[in-house]
Amino acid sequence: MFKTTLPLSFIVATRFFGLFIILPVFSLYAENLEGATTFLIGICVGIYALMQMLLQTPFGILSDKIGRKNTMAIGLIIFIIGSLVCGFTNDIYVMIFGRFLQGCGAVGAVAIAMISDFIKEEERGKAMAIMGGMIGLSFAFSMVLSPILSDKFGLSSLFHISTFLTILCLVLLYTIVPKEIKIKSLQEKITIYEILKDKDLALMNFTNFLQKMFMTMAFFIIPIVLVENMGYLNENLYKIYIIAMVFGFVAMGLAGAMGEKRGFAKQILLSGIVLFILAYGIFAITDNQMVFIIGIVIFFIGFNMHEPIMQSTASKFAKSDQKGAVLGIFNGAGYFGNFAGGVFAGYMMGKFGLHELAMFVTIIAIVWFLLLISLTNPADFKNLYFDLKSLKDTDLNRLQNLRGFIESYQKDNSFVVKYNSKFIKKEDILLNLGLKNG
Repeated sequence: MFKTTLPLSFIVATRFFGLFIILPVFSLYAENLEGATTFLIGICVGIYALMQMLLQTPFGILSDKIGRKNTMAIGLIIFIIGSLVCGFTNDIYVMIFGRFLQGCGAVGAVAIAMISDFIKEEERGKAMAIMGGMIGLSFAFSMVLSPILSDKFGLSSLFHISTFLTILCLVLLYTIVPKEIKIKSLQEKITIYEILKDKDLALMNFTNFLQKMFMTMAFFIIPIVLVENMGYLNENLYKIYIIAMVFGFVAMGLAGAMGEKRGFAKQILLSGIVLFILAYGIFAITDNQMVFIIGIVIFFIGFNMHEPIMQSTASKFAKSDQKGAVLGIFNGAGYFGNFAGGVFAGYMMGKFGLHELAMFVTIIAIVWFLLLISLTNPADFKNLYFDLKSLKDTDLNRLQNLRGFIESYQKDNSFVVKYNSKFIKKEDILLNLGLKNG
């Protein structure tokens, strides 16, 4: 598991690192770019996420057809070109173009789908927790390194780091990541429209959208409010991020363990939303520096609670041979949230102010919480594994109309039946297959 999960998680984490590392300081340093305005800075932050949103699904669908590795290589090369453009410009419009190219390297969902291909669903939570942990590490390192490196070497140094790490990702992809696994579902593929209208997938897409939207907004307003409104020293921003990430990592570890091992993924997602409500509620009512910092810490705890389980939870609602498409839509929704957060925060901060923006976000979070209550609990999903020889003369169509049956598919030399244990039991599956044991 580790041979596959670690390098692919590194690739995913690097993609997030390219987004994370500019967020803590970009709204401050971008003011020095030629032609910069508050709105253009917001566009520059958000256009990366906009292109990720638009291209995650096409890249995911492409990976279902031509393979994960080749698709990922295309995206990584595009990201490298974009990083080089950003690293060697001092003009806001060229910077927007570079961020546009970076966003076109939309391979995050492809890497996650590849992890899902390799790992059994019962162990996928561990793999996704590892990936979530590496995303959290990239988040933490970017929060610490961003203020320090940008202060000493300028904004361009952040993009040069992204370029180097992405080149390393290409090397890992073709030297360490194992050969792809072939998966064949015994059910017909569903259309993109059917994926979009599925209740549980729609709720997970909405969850990823808002989580990333709130995160981008937070990083837009935190440096501006602390430095410009509350007199906090710019060079000391990393101290706040370190404190917040320490609490965040503790929350991430607890969420990863409780979410997968004990089946509390849905409850953790809801708890994270409660913390978002509390954090933005604090932002909406306070002008006190210390209280504002407490709100930041609460926000990071909620954000890190979500990270280890969101991808795993979304993948459990995907059909076996359409994970690229489903996770592409899911990740696209998240990046759309990044884009919307950057643009909307820039507009609201320029037009109104922090308190109005934070109050609006608080209301949205309350609606989000109420909607997510109806999510099907992924802890109810179970899988049965069979040797292909044992099902040689079995009529598999018997399972199609059983209430609670989700999917059956072939994975290498094994056959998998996925079902919702709330509606059907293992014994019922075996009885319909004419088997006494699995």
